[in-house]
Amino acid sequence: MTSQFLGSELTSSENQQADALFQIIPCGLEATVSYGTGTHKGPEAILQASDQLERNVLGFEPCEQGIFTHPELDCTQPIEKVMQDLRDLTTNICAKGHIPVTLGGEHSVSYGAVMGVMDALHRKGEKLGIVQIDAHADFRVAYQGHHHSHASVMHLLAEAGLPIVSLGVRALSTEEELARTKHGVITHDGPMLVRNNISQIEVPDDFPENIYITFDVDGLDPSVIAATGTPVPGGLGFYQSLDLVESTLRGRRCVGIDITELAPVEGQTSNDFTAALICYTIMAMAAKTTLKST
Repeated sequence: MTSQFLGSELTSSENQQADALFQIIPCGLEATVSYGTGTHKGPEAILQASDQLERNVLGFEPCEQGIFTHPELDCTQPIEKVMQDLRDLTTNICAKGHIPVTLGGEHSVSYGAVMGVMDALHRKGEKLGIVQIDAHADFRVAYQGHHHSHASVMHLLAEAGLPIVSLGVRALSTEEELARTKHGVITHDGPMLVRNNISQIEVPDDFPENIYITFDVDGLDPSVIAATGTPVPGGLGFYQSLDLVESTLRGRRCVGIDITELAPVEGQTSNDFTAALICYTIMAMAAKTTLKST
């Protein structure tokens, strides 16, 4: 695996674990996929594509704040052990004031990543909210016998008491629709956003200041990224999705990020590059929120 995100562009001082604002965690878990396969190759594809990114995005160079890439997590273990390892690592990263950026893998990895950030903030008496980009609600209680299914991850996080803003959903069951309502999820679903060309939303004032961004690439229209296990037509555009994310961060602070469900297709590197650019652009947004708070 390529060892570093944006590796060839980083100076030695920008690639120090102790100081890097962004801590990349490759986690190619593929244990509960229910349609297309290949998400275990997602982290490697994103890291390789990131080598082709320019340092400058959104008018500045977020890599100047430092980017350190951890070794890939061992995803041959039972899924519960992978979740705990990821949770322990993101807790440690967040507790030190860094921002964990998890590269999946299937969307189930978000449970371990988010819970670790929540643990670290809880110790400081702070709350966490989630902003989700996704084609699916992922609100099944369990799916195909898997408690930690990629289709159940947001339900698990809601059960943990985390408030959620959900953006771009356009495929959900009645069970999920009822569960989202029960847990008070703030929903801006795909048909409304896309048909009305909406790229900015208002987040309620009482939503937590600390925001975790979970970005499932199937939230995008397949014309933007087709390399994903469960593509759904009618999805968000590239700039639309990023503008929506940025609007949720106004007056708030991004404390964690994950990019999930990229299933690379050989010879179609545009998908990988797009996922890497989305990741780096959200890192730029996160860096801006951190700089404003210091």
